[in-house]
Amino acid sequence: MPASMPIQRSLLAVLIGIISSLLAAQLSALRLLHPKPRLPYPSEKKFIYAPTNSHKNPSNASPPSTLPCWFDAWLADDRHLQSQNFHIGEFYVPESEPLEAAELQLSVVFPAYNEEERILPTLTEAVAYLDRVYGRHKVASSAPPNSTPMGYEIIIVDDGSKDTTVATALKFAAENNLGDSLRIVRLAKNRGKGGAVTHGFRHVRGAHVLFADADGATKFSDLEKLVQAVEKVVDGANRGIAIGSRARLVKNPEILKRSALRNFLMRCFHFVLTILTPAATSRIKDTQCGFKLFTRAALPHIVPYMRTEGWIFDIEMLMLAESSPPAPITAPDDSVIGTTQGIRVAEVPVNWHEVSGSKVNVVKDSIKMGWGLAVLRLSWTLGVYSRRELRT
Repeated sequence: MPASMPIQRSLLAVLIGIISSLLAAQLSALRLLHPKPRLPYPSEKKFIYAPTNSHKNPSNASPPSTLPCWFDAWLADDRHLQSQNFHIGEFYVPESEPLEAAELQLSVVFPAYNEEERILPTLTEAVAYLDRVYGRHKVASSAPPNSTPMGYEIIIVDDGSKDTTVATALKFAAENNLGDSLRIVRLAKNRGKGGAVTHGFRHVRGAHVLFADADGATKFSDLEKLVQAVEKVVDGANRGIAIGSRARLVKNPEILKRSALRNFLMRCFHFVLTILTPAATSRIKDTQCGFKLFTRAALPHIVPYMRTEGWIFDIEMLMLAESSPPAPITAPDDSVIGTTQGIRVAEVPVNWHEVSGSKVNVVKDSIKMGWGLAVLRLSWTLGVYSRRELRT
């Protein structure tokens, strides 16, 4: 044996040891740095609303009522199945447990933080459209049993606002006699936009679920485009997502008049996005538009596994959709013609305009988003996050 062989083996062993140590250190760092969402407080599982016929005293709110929570019921069923050693193959598939049936046709979730100046026009536009297209649940509830769910609900998740956002929304609801069609959930402490949306999604009752920014930047009637698009991409398990996109507006004067720094950072973020996200997500041209529609059946594949509560939560939702278990694709005659790779996403051009009062700090939040995206991607790649571990 050549004398150099023991040396080569020793060097190889040292190299393997160094690589193993680096990986172990990286995993340890990720376990310390990755987002750790807090559990909801008991008060955050309740809602208030403006009782009907309260327009003469619009400051009055109902006593707190318990929110319906498909998530808690689904999680309890899921844990029961785990205790019974229910497996598909060698890997337990928690999403296989069916979701509670929808009570409404549509749920709209508005995350809101200090939106007293912007939420009123948003609600005015939204309710006018929803009343015309979906109708109030009180009227729709008289439909025959087993019929298609009708009506809508609006859930405003107040993310620890320090202004009059809640009072403004209650006054609007009272003046429009919305009753509990408009529900307000107050988070005791600010969680971030992602945390507010995820919390709201746990309590929706609709067959379709939309989250929309409270600033009203997207034309609300474009919801019709999203509904049409999502129906085209649903799979045999009725899972599908349609997202608003501003990509075609890159040459819009309202975009071009932004500062050169903001536009440069936006391009840098999208470049990083294409590198750090899996294939289907990386092809999406606008991941950050605050106008996204989900079918109810898609929620158990996404909501239980959400970790990110800041600005990049949209990307985590899309990555979770892409990594969801396959489902059958059916033909019009209900025959199975293939399977999906994850939940399909339709990207839909929407009308959008700049609204003053943005809370985004361009430089600070761009850095946080880039860092958060890197931590998110590494955490899923290296197994720090896993679908085996349900968020509680």
